[in-house]
Amino acid sequence: MKHITKMTPGTGSTLKTPVLAVAIALASGSAWASGTLKDLAFASGPGGSVDITLTLSEPVGEPPVFTMDDPPRIVLDLPDTTNGLTERRRAIGVGATSSVSTAEAAGKTRVSIDLFRSAPYQVRTAGNQLILSIGGGSTAASAAVSNDPAKRLPATTEVVSVDFRRSSEGSGRLILKLTGEGAASEMSVDGSAVRVMLTNVSLPDSLAQNLDVTDFATPVESVSIKRAGNGAELVLQASGGFQPLAYQTGNEFVVEIDPVRDAVVTAEGQVVAPEKGYVGTPVTFNFQDIPVRTVLQLIAEESQLNIVAADSVQGNVTLRLINVPWDQALDLVLRAKSLDKRRADNVIWVAPQAEITEYEKAQADARIALEKRAELVTEYIAINYGSAEEIAKLLTDESKGNQQGGSGGGQDTEDRGGFLSERGTVSFDQRTNTLLLSDVPAKVEEIKRLVALLDRPVDQVLIEARIVIASESFARELGAKFGVSGAGDDSDGNIYTVSGSQAANNAMIGRAIDNRLNNRPGLSGIGQDLDSLSSSRLGVNLPVVNPAGSIGFAILGADYLLDLELSALEEEGRGEVVSSPRVITANQREASIKQGDEIGYTTLQQSQGGAAQYTVAFKEIVLELLVTPTITQDGRVYLVLKVKKDQLAGFVESPQGAVPQISKREISTAVLVDDGQTVVIGGVYEFSSREDLTKVPFLGDLPLLGNLFKTTNKQSAKAELLIFVSPKVLAVTGKTAR
Repeated sequence: MKHITKMTPGTGSTLKTPVLAVAIALASGSAWASGTLKDLAFASGPGGSVDITLTLSEPVGEPPVFTMDDPPRIVLDLPDTTNGLTERRRAIGVGATSSVSTAEAAGKTRVSIDLFRSAPYQVRTAGNQLILSIGGGSTAASAAVSNDPAKRLPATTEVVSVDFRRSSEGSGRLILKLTGEGAASEMSVDGSAVRVMLTNVSLPDSLAQNLDVTDFATPVESVSIKRAGNGAELVLQASGGFQPLAYQTGNEFVVEIDPVRDAVVTAEGQVVAPEKGYVGTPVTFNFQDIPVRTVLQLIAEESQLNIVAADSVQGNVTLRLINVPWDQALDLVLRAKSLDKRRADNVIWVAPQAEITEYEKAQADARIALEKRAELVTEYIAINYGSAEEIAKLLTDESKGNQQGGSGGGQDTEDRGGFLSERGTVSFDQRTNTLLLSDVPAKVEEIKRLVALLDRPVDQVLIEARIVIASESFARELGAKFGVSGAGDDSDGNIYTVSGSQAANNAMIGRAIDNRLNNRPGLSGIGQDLDSLSSSRLGVNLPVVNPAGSIGFAILGADYLLDLELSALEEEGRGEVVSSPRVITANQREASIKQGDEIGYTTLQQSQGGAAQYTVAFKEIVLELLVTPTITQDGRVYLVLKVKKDQLAGFVESPQGAVPQISKREISTAVLVDDGQTVVIGGVYEFSSREDLTKVPFLGDLPLLGNLFKTTNKQSAKAELLIFVSPKVLAVTGKTAR
């Protein structure tokens, strides 16, 4: 039978105590005063050692202490002491120490320290404090408790290689490959530096190095690996929030720095946890080569869950964890030993990954075998809102039955897929919209639940579009007709003529020659010729083509005639065309509405004999709305739509006849709109401006008078096209409102 070794203070000698042997500390001569146990605290030390400090209300002497081997335990009895602690049990999980429990009975308080394994201990007092130091339960731990550097063990393993990696969760991992197991480690955190001491691990000179690991995008920025006496020292510089872990699995020693993401507080005051995190109670573990089953037992006590470990769960693990959630510690142990877990309510089953995989495969094989032997049942499922044919295709693409008499079948193939079992078949009756299902009872119930979920009325959507075409035009024209005509003679008998055209001038010259030959006065009858040639008297003829108004002036002198006509036009136009197609359709169903004309025109085609043959073709001029709505989970409507508005612009003449010319306005888009909201999905704005000037060179540039020798034309036009759309969800009666 094993015994726990008690190290008496000041001597270094040991005393073997049997099971339940009482070591009464009367020899110390200390008197025990009555009081109250006010506080219990612990602090971890090197090599897995731990100091448990009991604070009482009065000065104390050394209390009675006894030990147990099965299970390993150290018990202290505090006589005439009441228990003032509210927490009856406190987990420690450091080295060989599992937890501390306190209880008051019969006028005394008992303090029980549960151990993972036998370990040396030491009791000392300091005023009103009682300190119990417990070793890590190994030779290395005992040497650490003695605090004697001369007793430290020499290196038992050596570093073979060093590697740094980034995990999928963003953690930084420093991996040291060793020649053996059982590395003794001590980890501490100083601000942003994580320091790990390996007391029995030798480090070759070639592996002592400084690493810059910033590019890995982990909390770790740099790593320093160097010798420290007979061991090695690892220093990892980190930034931001982080959580350090250290563990050994096989011959690999791993230091892992996990990022810690802070919780987010929403505008409503709700606290949102990080995307991925552990929620277990934080624990501190410092294990040196401890059995995995013992670690699982400790985690079960902390989590208040039942953990069942398979017989094949074996081996030891070395862990150094500080304030790590218990569920993360469990995952870490499982990963280190290639284990996996399955949870059902408050029971967790732990086994090797291969064993769990084999178990689940055997379960699946048993279920398949049971389905193959189960009796088939037949169900007739009436479909109310959907299509029995579409649901049958959804269940399995292999079923093609469609017989009106209500019979049908399916192909019994192993590669069927879908929701049916290997022996299941499904058909449908199109006349009654009924599914005909034959399968094992479990599959039949599963498909009935699926059909009940799918066969529901869908909401409908009213889509209304407005196409607004607004146009505005303005035109102004100014023109003039101007001419001077006349004839005269001088004392020498010379005759002079002037007119706005060569024809009028020739007429007057001809009349003057005729008068001279017939001995009549030279200017006789010239006025009648000018009157008959009124349209030819104008030297400047730049009028408005279709004037809105005109004014004429004429000045008749003794020997001349002045003609002047001013014309002007100002034109304004405004127009607006509004088209409003609307349509109702079911959710995710395409709808189309169209209105318009077909314009016919003739075309010429060559027949096979070479003779020309005229045929009539048609062009559509329509207003069309084509839309597919999808109602989103938040009550909005996603529209995939196409809107078209054609207009006859005129005809183009061809040898075969007039061909219609069509102005097209069309938009094709997809938009997300709130229920009942009206939005502009498209628009086109056109503006044109034109100025024309026709004038007589030089004369048209004269100030003021130049207006008589030119015509001006100014035109401007604006056109705007806007397309609006407004969806409205028409909820089906009886359905829950969104």
